[in-house]
Amino acid sequence: MKRNLYSLWAFCMVCTLCVSSCTALDEEPDNRTDITSSPDKIQQLLTSGYPVSVPAVICELSGDNLVDNNVVVPATHNDAYALFHEQAYEWEDIDNYSTDEDDTPYTVWEAYYQGIAVANHAIEAMLEMSNDPANDPELSNSWGEAHLLRAYLHFVLVNVFAEAYKDETQSANDVGIPYVSAVEKTVTVDYSNPRFRKSVAEVYNLIEKDILEGIDLVDDSKYKVPAYHFNRNAANALAARFYLYKRDYEQCVKYATAALGNNPASSLRKWATMSSNTIYTLLNDFNDETASCNYMLQATYSLFDRMLSACRYAINSGSTAEKVDATKDILYEGGGPNWSGRLKAFDGKIYMWGAGQAYGSWLFRVYEYFEYTDKIAGIGYVHIIYQPFTAEETLLCRAEAEIYLGQTEKALADLGFWTSSHMVDEPLTQADINRFYRGEPSKNIYVSELHPTDMSPEWTYDGLSDDAKRLIDCVLHFRRIETMFEGLRWFDIKRYGITVHHAYRDPHEDDIHHDYLRWNDPRRVLQIPQNVIDAGYPSNNRTTSMDSKGDGLQSVPVPVDNTPANKDLENAGDEANL
Repeated sequence: MKRNLYSLWAFCMVCTLCVSSCTALDEEPDNRTDITSSPDKIQQLLTSGYPVSVPAVICELSGDNLVDNNVVVPATHNDAYALFHEQAYEWEDIDNYSTDEDDTPYTVWEAYYQGIAVANHAIEAMLEMSNDPANDPELSNSWGEAHLLRAYLHFVLVNVFAEAYKDETQSANDVGIPYVSAVEKTVTVDYSNPRFRKSVAEVYNLIEKDILEGIDLVDDSKYKVPAYHFNRNAANALAARFYLYKRDYEQCVKYATAALGNNPASSLRKWATMSSNTIYTLLNDFNDETASCNYMLQATYSLFDRMLSACRYAINSGSTAEKVDATKDILYEGGGPNWSGRLKAFDGKIYMWGAGQAYGSWLFRVYEYFEYTDKIAGIGYVHIIYQPFTAEETLLCRAEAEIYLGQTEKALADLGFWTSSHMVDEPLTQADINRFYRGEPSKNIYVSELHPTDMSPEWTYDGLSDDAKRLIDCVLHFRRIETMFEGLRWFDIKRYGITVHHAYRDPHEDDIHHDYLRWNDPRRVLQIPQNVIDAGYPSNNRTTSMDSKGDGLQSVPVPVDNTPANKDLENAGDEANL
């Protein structure tokens, strides 16, 4: 495919920091536009700071939503769509890719740090235009947007390439990422210097500072299309998620409520009114920039849909023999605390590829838009629209915080709003939740093995009542459904110390391998891009961890039928609606 990862970057009007090569341009390009003379140009510049890449693919492959069809479907030896997909699923250092491939650690690192550079240039330009941009009526909105954008991009990077936040003490000893808060004007920079590479705790403190600097300044009336910017709701949703991860629950509830308003049910997605005539009518409804639930939209270049069409990794039935959970049951087919079978909101919206249902299914939302640049040659750009912030995910952030604040009735009400919005007719009760999420994780696929107190002695999870713990199980299950294909489940796995089991068989192997990622496994930190390491930046320590029982990588031989599987998936029309 013809593609240009940084087409949006092409009209950036400033020289930018290049983190991957640890250098910056040492002179202004001749055609650089002067942005210090116009607030409108500042706003145009910030538009280019929203990255066209997301870590969804590598996070979903690392997590527990996708299974390897070579394990759960008999006689299959499917190749991965891209070689680095195997590395991500097997928790190896991800380096088997080229720099022009989508969805890689390289594209995430580059795109997010380039967005940070845009924010820094905008901030610098505004300081040249005004002594107090925050109180300048022509600049205050852009000042707020720039700080929120810088906070969000660092927030994603630290959650991908560093340990989860534990507490102020432990996270002060965990290596984070460079927090870049100024325009770089020197040719060669050592970003491993402590001036740049901060601890996880320091990164979180700087993110919080940027959020608080910007959150009261954004003005939706300044945007032509607010959903593609840090509007008021998106800013509050970012703050709510940040404070949830930091476990400042009162602040989480405060900002989530600011976004949701007094009647959260009115802002949730209207599944019942979404048209199922075609997959594109579904997509257009789901990605409607005016929908009250879509706090923020992000247009990306991504091959997620094509990865699924390769039929190697999928949401699929599990394997009893290999103890692989049926992720399609967990995510949309297997019922919930107050509904049975498929979640009604997903009726007519789940698809499978032409290879058949055995190879998995997927919710329409990850389907691609294809922009032809040459229809005769059949080339163009692949786009997927993501929703970084929605009313539903913000509601679930609030519900989780309310549980830890002892406000279980409020949490139960918020969880009930979520099920109602997904067309569940039965009310949600504590009894329903206790029944559905009872038992050990090894015997209940809807319950995850949690290690919050192992992550931090400051977690108050162990002090929760049994009812409250079942509410946490429910929140994590609903969050898993709500955020599938987005990668946020990986962040929940990291912050709760959830154990993940991957069974896999590479296409040229007969043996099935089993690997377990436990709460203290250093492979939870994804490796920074190889080109960054080659430039002299210290790599993350990701040696394989073994628990006290010695469980780790195992090989289990199984009989294999070498009959080739049906992989006729070339045409986008080879999908069937379920």
